[in-house]
Amino acid sequence: MLILLTIQVFYAESMKKLHNYINGELIPPVSGDYFDNYDPSRGIPYSLIPDSDKRDIDLAVEAAKNAFPEWSNLSKEARSEFMLKISNRIQERMDEFVKAESLDNGKPEKLAAHVDIPRAVSNFKFFATAILHFASESHYMEGLGVNYTLRKPIGVVGCISPWNLPLYLFSWKIAPALAAGNTVVAKPSEITPMTAYLLSEVCKEVGLPNGVLNIVHGMGAKVGDAISHDVNIKAISFTGGTQTGKIIASIAAPMFKKLSLELGGKNPNIIFDDCDFDKMLSTTMRSSFANQGQICLCGSRIFIQEGIFEKFKKAFVEKVSKSIVSNPTDPNAQLGAVVSKPHMEKILSYVELAKEEGGTVLTGGERVILDGEYKEGYYIRPTVIEGLEYNCRTNQEEIFGPVVTITPFKDEEEVMMMANSTQYGLSATVWTNNLNRAHRVADQLNCGIVWINSWLVRDLRTPFGGTKASGVGREGGFEALRFFTEAKNVFISNE
Repeated sequence: MLILLTIQVFYAESMKKLHNYINGELIPPVSGDYFDNYDPSRGIPYSLIPDSDKRDIDLAVEAAKNAFPEWSNLSKEARSEFMLKISNRIQERMDEFVKAESLDNGKPEKLAAHVDIPRAVSNFKFFATAILHFASESHYMEGLGVNYTLRKPIGVVGCISPWNLPLYLFSWKIAPALAAGNTVVAKPSEITPMTAYLLSEVCKEVGLPNGVLNIVHGMGAKVGDAISHDVNIKAISFTGGTQTGKIIASIAAPMFKKLSLELGGKNPNIIFDDCDFDKMLSTTMRSSFANQGQICLCGSRIFIQEGIFEKFKKAFVEKVSKSIVSNPTDPNAQLGAVVSKPHMEKILSYVELAKEEGGTVLTGGERVILDGEYKEGYYIRPTVIEGLEYNCRTNQEEIFGPVVTITPFKDEEEVMMMANSTQYGLSATVWTNNLNRAHRVADQLNCGIVWINSWLVRDLRTPFGGTKASGVGREGGFEALRFFTEAKNVFISNE
């Protein structure tokens, strides 16, 4: 107890105030108010986040409007150079970004070091080079003339990102928007703001022109709402929960803003009895519990063909039960803390719901209490549940944590019915060595992404997004550059 109190006193005395990044400067919120930013691994606040509002967004939008003419008229080579400088500077500050992401989010440092921050570096680098190869179309009309398509930046755009992969997904939006010639007003999650703040510092260090990128911290109900309502923001790219996406769409759609919404998922992992069992088992551990199950692409509904169901259950539960849940700095940690206390409570409430619905918890299902300074952290043991109907709430609603269900199936027809039964359609994983079946099942799945005998293999050139309640539009590659531009057709007559 004395150790925890000492840490709390230390943090209270040393808590850093983050600032908004507006018009090239790091400035406090107009209100002068802040709120706590919690370290999930210890369960205590460690920094202060600007409690921004519409006034801060007004300042950011004005800065972005003023910066747009010059930025959009820069050559694509010049914009590319700025973005490469950002990418390189993040790389140079890699250790600092890794520790900040881990501390802010609760994930193991090794995960942030191998996934989150390297991917943010790649995002800026990829779109810095992609814009150099982004081509428009032309269509020749025999005897009449030729049509060609111009693609112009939209203007000021809004980018709103989630807490699960903070800098990874923040940069996934900002990079193509800037590459295409837009200026940006961006809101990181209020739960995980630290690496967005460090990105502000990087932009200043590399001399990004004032107003090109503006980062405003704060609550979604204030900052996100102001972005959605602002008439000067012409497009919004949002990643987050489906309910929040509905709210943004209800505001922005009547204003005819362009919308890209990457929302929730309840992804099926379909395992046929002819799979490579060892490879499948190893990958299913990752696809179930990577980042504490807090990845929109995690396979939370595992369907196993009857012939190998008992074999899978025994092997999977044994491996899951041995998973190491520990603090983010522990190099042996396989799972860290979930992102917040309310989220931990939500996840555990779904475990109780599963029991009420007739499910049996085979392993996990409870909070993990670590020793010493991490005693109050938000840790959950990875959980496997069986015995649930495919259409119960536990199997239909997004939990977004280290909780999976396992369900046997007889044949393709049955598993397709179960897999496609939710309101979501983001991704799916299929395990089979039958090539014809792989193509057939992939074609029948109602989702935006299908992995065959793999998971989370991402080519930045490919379209990313979902169907149904999992979102609208596609991100990634040239799809993102198309979203952040307006097409104009020009016809030239031969006569």
